[in-house]
Amino acid sequence: MQNPRGFSRDAAGGPANSATDPPREPWYAPRPRPTAAGEATVSAAPASILLEPGEMLAPLLRAGTCGEIPDLALTAQIAAQAERVTALSPAEVYTLLTPALCGHHPEVALQWLRDAGLLVHLMPEVDATVAFSQEGGRRHKDVWEHTKAVVRQAVPRPAVRWAAVLHDIGKVPTRRFVGPGKVTFHGHAEEGVRMFRRGPRRRIGFPPEMVERVELLILYHLRGGQYDSSWTDAAVRRFGSEMGPVLTDLLNLSRADVTSKRPGKRQRCLCLISELSRRIQTLAAEDARVPPLPPGLGNLLMTALGLPPGKHIGLLRGQLEALCEAGEIDARQPADYYIEVVRSRGLADGLQVVPPRGIVAAAGVEEPQS
Repeated sequence: MQNPRGFSRDAAGGPANSATDPPREPWYAPRPRPTAAGEATVSAAPASILLEPGEMLAPLLRAGTCGEIPDLALTAQIAAQAERVTALSPAEVYTLLTPALCGHHPEVALQWLRDAGLLVHLMPEVDATVAFSQEGGRRHKDVWEHTKAVVRQAVPRPAVRWAAVLHDIGKVPTRRFVGPGKVTFHGHAEEGVRMFRRGPRRRIGFPPEMVERVELLILYHLRGGQYDSSWTDAAVRRFGSEMGPVLTDLLNLSRADVTSKRPGKRQRCLCLISELSRRIQTLAAEDARVPPLPPGLGNLLMTALGLPPGKHIGLLRGQLEALCEAGEIDARQPADYYIEVVRSRGLADGLQVVPPRGIVAAAGVEEPQS
């Protein structure tokens, strides 16, 4: 069978020596199972019979949900007419693929799509990652194998699973060798979004609300893994704000994207992502608290007490906040209430008033001489 990129593959996904070669054993072993009475089955028909495009994807659901694979004869039959799957509408493709990708064995579903010759027609960008090394001379760093691991580890939400399938497609056109065994993929997330818009977005009928979410997850999939404990609170707040509505899905994708087999590295990376999540939640809770003092109180204190602007106003506010937290005065009261507290408790007595340079205090405090 000739695929769109011009090379021949057999039903197991490997190169075929000739058109008459039998399909090689795929990476998995078919799992026979008893069939319940009345249950519909998908079995190999005579090779001359053409299958409907939807029938060609029928085995996918059990592959993704149960890890069960159709027999080799059916896989070979589908591979021989795989191009017919392009007759499916984008909406049909999404409907048929998504349940399998959200099952317990999405990596089995993906591999069967590849072995049956369907992947190259449905998602050629993903098919191009097969045997595409992330490091010079290291096959175990294959982008395809990494992708299947990420999909398997991802939470079974459609947007996250689809983003996991597509997150590294931009590595193919951006790979650069920069030295012995060294490879870079600069800008692969941005290129991945452009490829998504040109290809999968058109071929797969994603619901409108999911399109932008999947794009953002592809674009930002590296960001969560870039966190370290030295980030300031401001940086954490900015990250949470920029990620916005995709924050939870992004952190879940970031966790799934950790596939290192190095001792301790995976656990360290997962702990850092969890720490980032906790800090975002803690800071959000702090920021959501209603402040105990009314806005504009500083200006009203200056007017009522005849004080100039300066650090001393912040000190007064700090005293009032401390009294609120201690329960000695009420929080969230009108400004006049707090002005009276300052007067009745003498909080301004002995206050060192240092106005900003160039401002003379209304109370007669002279500007400090340099």
